[in-house]
Amino acid sequence: MKEKTQVYNIVLFKRILKYVYPYKLFFSICIISVLGLSIFGALRPVVLEKVVDQNLTAQISEGFLFYIIIMGLLLICEVISNYLFIYYASWLGQSVVKDIRVKLFNHILNFKMKYYDKSSVGILITRAVTDMERIADIFGQGLFMILSDILKMLLVGIVMIIMNWKLSIIVFFTLPLILIATMIFQKYMKTAFDEVRTEVANLNSFVQERVTGMKVLQLFAREEIEYLKFKEINERHKKAWLKTVWYNSIFFPVAEILSSLTLGVVVWYGGMNNILDNSTSLGELTAFIMMIPMMFRPLNQIANKFNTLLMGMVAAERVFNVLDTDSNISESGNKIANNLKGDIQFKNINFSYNESEIVLKNISFEIKAGTTTAIVGSTGAGKSTIINLINRFYEINSGDILIDGTNIKDFALSSLRNQIGFVSQDVHLFSDTILHNITLNNSNISFDQVKRASAKIGVHDFIKTLPNGYNYNVRERGIMLSTGQRQLISFLRAYVTDPRILILDEATSSIDTDSEILIQKAIEKMTDNRTSLVIAHRLSTIRNADNIIVMNLGEIVEQGTHQELLKINGYYKNLYDTQLKSQKNKELV
Repeated sequence: MKEKTQVYNIVLFKRILKYVYPYKLFFSICIISVLGLSIFGALRPVVLEKVVDQNLTAQISEGFLFYIIIMGLLLICEVISNYLFIYYASWLGQSVVKDIRVKLFNHILNFKMKYYDKSSVGILITRAVTDMERIADIFGQGLFMILSDILKMLLVGIVMIIMNWKLSIIVFFTLPLILIATMIFQKYMKTAFDEVRTEVANLNSFVQERVTGMKVLQLFAREEIEYLKFKEINERHKKAWLKTVWYNSIFFPVAEILSSLTLGVVVWYGGMNNILDNSTSLGELTAFIMMIPMMFRPLNQIANKFNTLLMGMVAAERVFNVLDTDSNISESGNKIANNLKGDIQFKNINFSYNESEIVLKNISFEIKAGTTTAIVGSTGAGKSTIINLINRFYEINSGDILIDGTNIKDFALSSLRNQIGFVSQDVHLFSDTILHNITLNNSNISFDQVKRASAKIGVHDFIKTLPNGYNYNVRERGIMLSTGQRQLISFLRAYVTDPRILILDEATSSIDTDSEILIQKAIEKMTDNRTSLVIAHRLSTIRNADNIIVMNLGEIVEQGTHQELLKINGYYKNLYDTQLKSQKNKELV
């Protein structure tokens, strides 16, 4: 069972402070401003005591203006310190968060696909966005505010003792009660905030997945069911937050009552001393009336700011858990994959996504440079897995994958992937222009290159018919384009990089006939004199492939050209005849 985070996690806190080091100057400004706030605030009651005893009580005007000026200067200095503190503490928090967020996003970019198979997108978004803001609050509203409050309490306590130790004893007698209440409050709030962050992540994940899959929900009339599920999750989220409200509603009234009772006892005791033997002056009593809120209010604020600090620490722990996740593809290779011919060889490959299920079983085959190889088979046969392994999205269990005789692990990962063009049936377009979706903001690809590549594979004319042409914004997931149009953009995206190896993963499985004709022409241009690997659902599209690999249940069952496989009268022929019969039936209808 996973242990709970300690209320005071020094190791975690030190790790956060490491990100402060590049901004140590601004950190120093924050510390100096905190000192200023505390010192100037603690000096005001001292000046007030002098004004009351030396001027107001004695009814003497001499020196009165001097004390008023001093009081004004202290207020101005306190305001300046407060300004510096608020601005630079917030600036420091946002700067630290910027660095952590960049590091987190870069780490996420390099995760294996296996990590995303098991992780919720909504939770990752929570870590990269919401949790980051909570970390920023550690500096802007948590750490420095607590330091300021503790220092102010310490200085005010010293002033109290020097001014009148008898009244100080009354004040200090109440402090342990509030400190005990604060410690109990902190313990329960830590547990409550752990629960809150968990429910926030669950809520984000649920909403993100449902909004993304809204078409499916509406097609299957799942609105009412999903609505009820959302109510349930939202109810848990509400209860988690209400638990924190419950603890706050108990603690703060108790602290306020103790503060008011202390103030009442001090006024009574000090007033009696002033009347009976004048052992307590009116100036001292007035100063204490001013200092008691300065002593007790920081305790309340420390508890409140501790909530902020605690939420930041919980968020930091979750973010660092992602940063500490070792799910990156091992990149020990240093060879640059330039000028590849495109020979691909699989040697005795075994692979599984999890330990209980073997997906590929001792797979071996070879693809000659410049040829087209198709892989066919039923769903779950392992076709797409082969593509994932060539791109090194996953690590193989055993065996070797070679390109031009070199193990792909020996290539630098980015240089390897730069030589592989990939087109999937599930095209993902970003909310951006067509041009940027093609180049993916690669500065090495010019607009002229895009236009030339577009004209070669027959996509240019289609793009020019759109408003603003290449600058047409396709919106989120390319919703402004049809399925066939999105597919054409993905073809151009792969082709413009001039890869030596081209992979097509069922790229024509879900498009209309007109788009398929255009895409087939594009495929002919793209595969010319280029090593091509085609995952095909429609067998009619791979008749001219140089080699066809037939897979079933993770194994290669047949291999050959289209004509050779039809003569075998085996798995491929049976699959081909079934599709042909199905197509004839559709034509008759």
